[in-house]
This record gives sequence, C-alpha cells and structure tokens, in this order.
Amino acid sequence: MKKWTAALLAGALGAAVMGMTVSADEIKVWVADNVVSFTQEQIAAFQEANPEYADYEVTVEPVGEGDAAGNMITDVEAGADIFVFAQDQIARLVSAGALEEVAPENQEAVMNENDAGAVGAATVGDILYAYPLTSDNGYFLYYDKSVISDPSTLEGILADCEAAGKNFYMEINSGWYQTAFFFATGAELSYETDDAGNFTACNATYASDEGLTALKKMIELKSSSAFQNGSAVGEATNCAAIVDGTWDSGAAQDLFGENYACAKLPTFEGADGQTYQMSGFGGFKLLGVKPQEDEDKLMACDALAAYLSSKDVQLARYEAVGWGPSNLEAQGSDEVQADTALAALADQLQYTIPQGQYPGDYWTLATSLGDSIISGELSTDSSDDDVMAALQKFQDTCISYAE
Repeated sequence: MKKWTAALLAGALGAAVMGMTVSADEIKVWVADNVVSFTQEQIAAFQEANPEYADYEVTVEPVGEGDAAGNMITDVEAGADIFVFAQDQIARLVSAGALEEVAPENQEAVMNENDAGAVGAATVGDILYAYPLTSDNGYFLYYDKSVISDPSTLEGILADCEAAGKNFYMEINSGWYQTAFFFATGAELSYETDDAGNFTACNATYASDEGLTALKKMIELKSSSAFQNGSAVGEATNCAAIVDGTWDSGAAQDLFGENYACAKLPTFEGADGQTYQMSGFGGFKLLGVKPQEDEDKLMACDALAAYLSSKDVQLARYEAVGWGPSNLEAQGSDEVQADTALAALADQLQYTIPQGQYPGDYWTLATSLGDSIISGELSTDSSDDDVMAALQKFQDTCISYAE
C-alpha cells in the first residue's frame, strides 16, 4: 500500500512543466502556492477517512488559478487531475476537453450547498463542470456609519455625503466597476471564445434603453459634489463611502475606525423611474477534475474534489488563508459572519454575473467611456441622442474585437 507521506506529496513538483504524464495510480493536484501545505494536510485527512483510495499517490504542485487553465489547455494529458482555476477560464477548459462533468452523485449537493453565483460560474450551458471553492472576488460598499444613515440606496448615500461635506468613491472609468450599472439595468456584454482562447463572438446590448438608463445614472453620479473617481481606500480622502473589495478591508477598518461598516451595493433609481439593484462582476475559484480513461481513478478524483470543496474544508481554508467560502452553510458560520467585509460580499454576489473572458482592448475602451463622463464630454446636459451615440460607438467597437 502506498503512503501519502510528505516526500511523496512533494516529489513530483514541476512534473507538468517537464511534460510528465500521470499514471493510473497517481493523482496530481494543482493549487496556489499559499495553500499547498493546507491541501496536503486535507488530502491526508481524506485518505485517513477513505482508506479505499489509499493506493493512490497524490502529489500537490504550486500552480495558481491564474496559470492553471493555460497550462491545462497547452497539454491536457500532462496536466493535473484536479486543479483550481479562475471562473473566467471555464469555457476554454471545456472546449479543450480538460474538464469532466461533476459526478452525477455529487451534482445535487454542489448545486444546493453553494451560492447561486458560484454554481452559475461552474456551469456551462446546462452542465455542471466544476466544484465551487470560493465566492470572494467582487466589490461592495464600505462606509462610515456615523455619516451614512442608510446604505441601501445610492441617492441616500450621496445625500448623506453631500450634507456632511464628505466624499463617495467609485471608479466609473473601469470596465470592472462600470458593469455595476449596466448589468443592473439588464444590459449585456459578454464574449465567446474558441478552445485556443480566440474571441469568436460578442453579445452586447449596451446601445439600448437599458444601457441608456445605466449610462445616464453614471453621468448623474458624476454630477454629485460628493463623487470622487477611485476604488482604493488607501488613496481616498475625506471619505464616507467607497466601492471596493475584500483586499482593502484592513485599510477600511483603519480609515473608519469604530464607525466601520459594510453592505452590499445599493439600489438606484433610473431616469425611467424604475429601481435597480447594482450588480457587476463576481469572481470565483473553482475546482476541476480532468477526464480519465480509468473509471476507478475518476471516481477517486471526484471523491477527493468533493471533499476539498466541502463545507468543513472551505471553512478550514478560510481560517487558514482567508479564502471566502462559496458553501452557504460556511458563509453563514459565526466565523465568516464575523468578517463584515466577506458577509457584505456574499450578499452582493447573488446579484452579480461571473466574469468571463474579455479582450484587453475592452478594458481600455471602458476606461475611455468613463473618462468621457469625468471630463464632462458626457454630462447631465447631454441629450439622450448624444448618450445613445456614445453607447452605440462603444458597443460597435466591442463587437469588432471578436470579428
């Protein structure tokens, strides 16, 4: 019987880079460097609890979620059997044949036990292809509760900031943050790719009534005396509220002190009189299993993936390295709920759309759109026709990136 010793776990580091394949009685796992030791410990616990899988030699290699998909697509056979990847890579991985569907016996648990955003990120078409691991990449509202009486509406937040002579920060010249407005009203912007990662189609409806409502609200926001463009707490001055992410939670606590508070993004009232919940991009880490010729090995990989993505392991991972759980019970635990920033993000992520792949030029174009508001080229004096013309130009250019 093979033992899962530290030497065996570390012995195959670099195997993928060298183009080595994995035999039927070996399982290779890729995770980020900062969770290698944690993952090794969890695998040892899994082996102890499931001795039927103890004949497999399991190696854990430090390949982060940002690199895993590219490496898998380059050489699926030499890639990991189980790997963590960013949700925006799932379509490429499926097209390249690098992802097995989640085992039928695990699908119900995955769909019922994880938040809807993470499950959506793990799904292509109607097929569940990955095990959700985290729901911790996105943005929400940090605010000073001595200034902001009610963080639920954008209009109320701005009114409180204006009355107190304080600033509200949001980075409207960013393609990441802009989607909070556009996706809220129902405007769409997404891309399709082939297995090589080439953009083949763009689905865009920004030049629409929905897009017009969103862009006009961004213009209205800029007109507030409280508005400042930005998304970094460390660079904010005289700040009472800011749209930012969990990576700045420590800085936000330092800034607001005993008045530190967090909430999901607010709603806003559009020029059409309708109320919209601010949306945006959500980011998730997923755990994938590579297709296997050996059915017994596939069963072992699925069992291990289900364990590594389970509630208890997600909680333990949060306690070890701070990764925010996607598991609903883990999100509701005392430990996570005590993390004010993560609790606010979990609330916000139910309204977001998992970020897919976007051309590099999209981000530059989105910055230009926001800059046209900041500079006053588009203002509250602009006609609807002028605003729609800007949206049409933006949409046409986005579509051109996939032609």
